[in-house]
Amino acid sequence: MALLETLFFTFIAFGVLVTIHEFGHFWVARRCGVKVEKFSIGFGKTILSWRDKQNTEFVLALLPLGGYVKMLDERVEEVSEQDRPHAFNAKSVWQRMAIISAGPVANFLLAILAFWVLFLSGEKGLAPVIGDIQENSLASTSGLQVGMEITAVNQVPTTTWNSVNRQLFEYIGVTGNIALTVTDPDSEASMQLMVPVTSWLRDADNPSPLRELGVMPVFEFEALVVGAVLESGSAYQAGLQENDILTGINGQTITGADQFIDTVAASANQPVVIDLERPIKNQSEGQLISLEIIPASVIKHGKALGQLGIQLGVKGQYPEFLRREVEYGVFGALVRGAQETYSTSGFILSSLGKLVMGEISPKNLSGPVTIAKMAGDTARAGVDNFIRFIAILSIMLGVMNLLPIPVLDGGHLVYCIVEWVKGSPVSDHVQMIGYKIGFFLLVGLMLFATFNDLTRPF
Repeated sequence: MALLETLFFTFIAFGVLVTIHEFGHFWVARRCGVKVEKFSIGFGKTILSWRDKQNTEFVLALLPLGGYVKMLDERVEEVSEQDRPHAFNAKSVWQRMAIISAGPVANFLLAILAFWVLFLSGEKGLAPVIGDIQENSLASTSGLQVGMEITAVNQVPTTTWNSVNRQLFEYIGVTGNIALTVTDPDSEASMQLMVPVTSWLRDADNPSPLRELGVMPVFEFEALVVGAVLESGSAYQAGLQENDILTGINGQTITGADQFIDTVAASANQPVVIDLERPIKNQSEGQLISLEIIPASVIKHGKALGQLGIQLGVKGQYPEFLRREVEYGVFGALVRGAQETYSTSGFILSSLGKLVMGEISPKNLSGPVTIAKMAGDTARAGVDNFIRFIAILSIMLGVMNLLPIPVLDGGHLVYCIVEWVKGSPVSDHVQMIGYKIGFFLLVGLMLFATFNDLTRPF
């Protein structure tokens, strides 16, 4: 069932993004007087097709994981004298550039619209007040203390933990100092602390800046609950069940998820004793059970780590006095949506640059499997999360398509710019060579990203 849900929401996400992208090309092409012969969403067998008054064929194909807009073009087919003014290649450089750019622009506009919907109800977050610091962590050695509030990262104001995390992501792969502005809990005086990092999180498969920094929010922990149990895992074989409330491990009371995870990780192929309470229907108190489980050994970064094969849910709450909420009007939400789209685009570009320069490990490159999993996970987490996921994915699609790689929209724009500069089109031979290079480059990246997906533990 979960697999079917994941596939369904993946098709929905990709279908929306592809439709908006291709509609951008289509709409501007029509406005520029270009004859559009076909507008296809998906590939493979045609499910549904129809034609409009201008004889454009609209197609919905079986696999909605891509699409295309086929325009009249003398470089591809013979064009009658009557239709020649309506061919794509007959239009000016600026008109062609507008048509090419329209797809990515449509993706950015979709992201702004999605964020606008989310920000209409305001923005909520938790004040970045440190609730706990891990021993021997970057935070502890840099002078951070429990109760301090992080008010800025590298002079950029931070009002919530989300904004702190976003700024810390900018430092991935960096060697230097992270400048944290904090307020002292006793005097409320502001000070700046430097956190030295070296190739920070470069080789992390799933980088978590806050965890690596060693700080945690103020959180009133109540219980650790089993969300799901994988049938292939050792926990399932030992009898652990969904909704079990975990209370202790190896005789120690469980005080947080990190404590439990760290204990399990350090116990590969070694038995651990887990105390739990199993809820009983219509009863206030559950059954107390102790299970001995041997965590399976999983190699990660060359080290054997214990794994039970379960998903955890943490019950607890954040203190009400630390909650932050910002209200926006209709126009304010639109501005905030544009800001979020802009900053996310910049972050994606920066990450791509770090990837090319070797500051970020190629292992962080994700492919269709990871995207599909995220589509399912965010949809199950709620409508707001799924809308945010579509917004971010739309920005990624827009940014990627603007990269100066032949075959992509950005590559076509480069050819148009060269034509504008030199006064004549780039030769068909040169364009064909570029397309072949771009095609093999994209296929190679896709295969590499898919390989990362298949070798990445979920």
